[in-house]
Amino acid sequence: MIRTEADLEEALSEPTPGVIETLARLPGDVILLGAAGKMGPSLARMARRATDAAGDRRRVIAVSRFSAGGEEVFRAHGIETIRCDLLNETEVGSLPDAANVVYMPGRKFGSTGDEGSTWAINCYLPAVVCKKYDKSRIVAFSTGNVYPFTPPGYGGPTETDPPNPVGEYGMSALGRERMFEYFSRTLGIPVAIIRLNYACDLRYGVLVDLARKVFAGELVDVSMGYFNTIWQGDANAMTLRAFDNCSTPPRVFNVTGPEVVSVRAVCERFGERMGKRVRFTGTEAGTALLSNAAAGMAALGPLRMPTDQLIEWVADWVSRGGRLLNKPTHFEARDGKF
Repeated sequence: MIRTEADLEEALSEPTPGVIETLARLPGDVILLGAAGKMGPSLARMARRATDAAGDRRRVIAVSRFSAGGEEVFRAHGIETIRCDLLNETEVGSLPDAANVVYMPGRKFGSTGDEGSTWAINCYLPAVVCKKYDKSRIVAFSTGNVYPFTPPGYGGPTETDPPNPVGEYGMSALGRERMFEYFSRTLGIPVAIIRLNYACDLRYGVLVDLARKVFAGELVDVSMGYFNTIWQGDANAMTLRAFDNCSTPPRVFNVTGPEVVSVRAVCERFGERMGKRVRFTGTEAGTALLSNAAAGMAALGPLRMPTDQLIEWVADWVSRGGRLLNKPTHFEARDGKF
């Protein structure tokens, strides 16, 4: 079990042999745009640790507005930081060149009622970045929200299934992908697109949302009855390994765990583990937001964290009062509004 946040950050940022091999093979600096979010610090640190393990002297650079601070978290581990408003084309133009770009900006929560900002961040910003980094490899984050809801028995859409997003956020996320596709084709930029479905560390994620409700004795809505999830450390590793798979036009990878997880079943397991009575509301709908990650795991894996172990770690962390980020995923939303 993970006992402290320091241990957690160590586990999240430990590079796999495959990550070390990928970065050793590909020259050039690594720059992470929009790095101040939930996933950025551990992803940047993994890139730094893999670089050090390979004996390389490349720069690893984290870029963000850093409006809430946090630069010291990066600098403490040898990662450079640059403050930048990524919607400002002049500021982006002044960023250092880098052969390897991780594109992380995106807007989901707060989209309802401010849709214009969501479309600007999700669709205009990729154009700004592609014009700046037209000589680089780009690994760009997207989301499983570009897919339609599917029956759990189907196993989730694959990368070759047509997108059909629900709601404006999902549509703008698909727009982000199309912008990368356009500039990859017209400027010859090698790109890989990561359709991430619910990365989880022990402080946030779908499993944490559910464990917290069970521990607090709150009602658990099972209307969105199924989901996929992946240990954030595995998602970090798969993201960096995607640099080996950048192409023109872009390659797309579903990045999530292999199992379709039942909300009801996992909550009952949390209740048994925590000694809590579980209270449900609603009925499982016949569809859910799911992804089939088989191709992504084959190209970018293997995973180190089985879902069963992740469930146990989350239960232990939440029941011991481990610090949470208090950033709900709102995975249960079925109307595409966030």
